[in-house]
Amino acid sequence: MQQDRFFDAGPYPLTLLVIGGATILAFWLPRFVSGREPAASALLILIGMAGLSFVPGLPDLIDPRRAPFYWEVISELAVIVALFGTGLRIDSLSDYSRWRPTVRLLAITMPLTIAAVALLGFTLAGMTLAGAILLGAVLAPTDPVLAGDVQVGPPTEGGEHPVRFALTTEAGLNDGLAFPFVYLGLLAGSAGFAAYSLIVDWFLLDVLYRIAVGCVAGVAIGWLLGRMLFGIPRGNVLADTSSGVIGLAGVLLCYGATEMIEGYGFIASFVAGLTLRRVEAEHEFHGKLHSFNETIELALTALILLSIGAVMPRLWPELDWTHAAIAAALVLLIRPAAGMAGLKGTDLNRRERMVVAFYGVRGVGSIYYLSFATSHMELVNEGQLWATIALTILLSTMIHGFSAGWVVSKIAPAEAR
Repeated sequence: MQQDRFFDAGPYPLTLLVIGGATILAFWLPRFVSGREPAASALLILIGMAGLSFVPGLPDLIDPRRAPFYWEVISELAVIVALFGTGLRIDSLSDYSRWRPTVRLLAITMPLTIAAVALLGFTLAGMTLAGAILLGAVLAPTDPVLAGDVQVGPPTEGGEHPVRFALTTEAGLNDGLAFPFVYLGLLAGSAGFAAYSLIVDWFLLDVLYRIAVGCVAGVAIGWLLGRMLFGIPRGNVLADTSSGVIGLAGVLLCYGATEMIEGYGFIASFVAGLTLRRVEAEHEFHGKLHSFNETIELALTALILLSIGAVMPRLWPELDWTHAAIAAALVLLIRPAAGMAGLKGTDLNRRERMVVAFYGVRGVGSIYYLSFATSHMELVNEGQLWATIALTILLSTMIHGFSAGWVVSKIAPAEAR
């Protein structure tokens, strides 16, 4: 009897065993073929499918159709930490010409992507208007969490080639700028075609007000945090303690405060990182702060990707050929074409434009947006939306993950051009 009790540990220890083992394997195995971990993200999903999906009760417990709150919280935290860290990375803001590719990616490429995906969802897959808009909105933003291999280097270490700068700043801003379109999808779901009569209110509140508040709050809190870290009290500043937890506390403060006044916390988190970096820009504390942030970001990302793998077998029945086609089209056709259209006329040469256009990594931000939407409204196409997003992330981590590091290092070397 005692022996039976000894071996009746339940699924929890098995879950921890698989999570720990899978994470180690995902970062260790690529070292046999590469000096970087380009396949870690894809391996985490695949190992999650092979291991966690068989843990008794776990896939049902975290099924996003039943438990969107789990996905909303964990992905939200991962994104805001990543956005803050992305802002810290940028060494030089320089002049507007440096930002022109970013502006065009946000103003042209992202709306084109949303429109193309929504059109396919509505016409090809027969989705509802709200479901199609939401699908476009949640899949449009590139991801600051999974795109580290194509971004600029850590603070004060350079690596700000225009290609890397464009991919970094795009990922830093479009997570927040996709939010108005998520709200538009929710508006279409609640009001149907009558939502057109509310379009002015949507534009004033969800576009102008929330974006402006996010930017202003990010600047204000980033500056205040910078003064507390580097200036007050004079001679005994917090930066001297090298405590990276201040970064996590600062981004949580920034995000929470911005959301309380109904601004976009994602935008505020990135802008706060940018602003903080401008205070004592060359101080070594920025590197320590970024390193601490990155550790948290990687841990949360590993858990999210393993969870995706665990629930994927539950989502496959929701996936038909039309939704699979949309996922493949986004990664292989829509984003590259929209990216090239948006970057036309910039200072990037053709090869650089092709790299920036193609490497729009999809990931954790999409998970947050869909879990946010499903927690606020019951969607007819919910299962299909989750299945499509899961497949898109898997395709992106495999196609982009296996090639991005090598391609970008050839086109955009680590040192600035």
